[in-house]
Amino acid sequence: MADAVWTIARLLTWTTDFFREHDIENPRLDAEVLLSAVLGKDRMYLYVHFDEPLEPAELAQFRVSVKERAARMPLAYVLGRREFMGLDFRVTRDTLIPRPDTEVLVQCAVDFLRARAENGADDLRIADVGTGTGAIALSALHYTEGTCADAVDISPAAAAVARENAEALGLLERIEIQVGDLLTPLAGRSYDMILSNPPYIPSADIAGLMPEVRSYEPHLALDGGTDGLDIYRRLTAEAPALLKAGGGIAVEVGIGEVHDVAALMEAHPRIVRTETLKDLGGIERVVMGYTE
Repeated sequence: MADAVWTIARLLTWTTDFFREHDIENPRLDAEVLLSAVLGKDRMYLYVHFDEPLEPAELAQFRVSVKERAARMPLAYVLGRREFMGLDFRVTRDTLIPRPDTEVLVQCAVDFLRARAENGADDLRIADVGTGTGAIALSALHYTEGTCADAVDISPAAAAVARENAEALGLLERIEIQVGDLLTPLAGRSYDMILSNPPYIPSADIAGLMPEVRSYEPHLALDGGTDGLDIYRRLTAEAPALLKAGGGIAVEVGIGEVHDVAALMEAHPRIVRTETLKDLGGIERVVMGYTE
């Protein structure tokens, strides 16, 4: 990229070819997204300014981003941002990248909390266990009125990112973010709803994940033990005791895990029924259990 004049059109063509050589799944799209970020413009800007040359500083910044993405660093980590539920979240390599599948879990929470409020419940409070970026809890707060949350992560660095996102979204006064192991920091409290997207990939499957996940995302947020169910066993044994009457627990699950997780929930005497929800791909993605 050191010779001649690097216009937007030339950069996009070169970068697309470069990404394709490095087996990037969406080479043109990623090239456009990275260049848009460097220029501080939307992607449409690129198409009406094809002949515009980059400034040396812009070109240098773009070169760094292209190198990182070609090394299979996830686009969200290169950018340091990820959109989720229509909101903008900061992400780092200390946090799992929020994914569209998890929006099903959040929408489940929003619908449940709104219905609970309509039925006269007040002082609604949720817990988000393994919060990471805070995307689940913060999205639920953003789309409901008056709800407050406790969010827990075992990683101090992840908790710090969640606090930063809470502040950026203007939700810091409605959430308490703590560092600790699962439900331990929440002892003695009660909740209308407990949410979690825990590690659920079987340990032996980690090595076979795509490089973007295997080499960059925190294994602590991925590895669910031998059968992927380690954290679910603990959650389903401990969480129902913290639920208010008529409360619920909802968790995201991996492919093929829905029936096992539902059975774990149903084994607890406080859970009177369960239901499952599918993601946009038709995969059963969320299990929810209800108390009386």
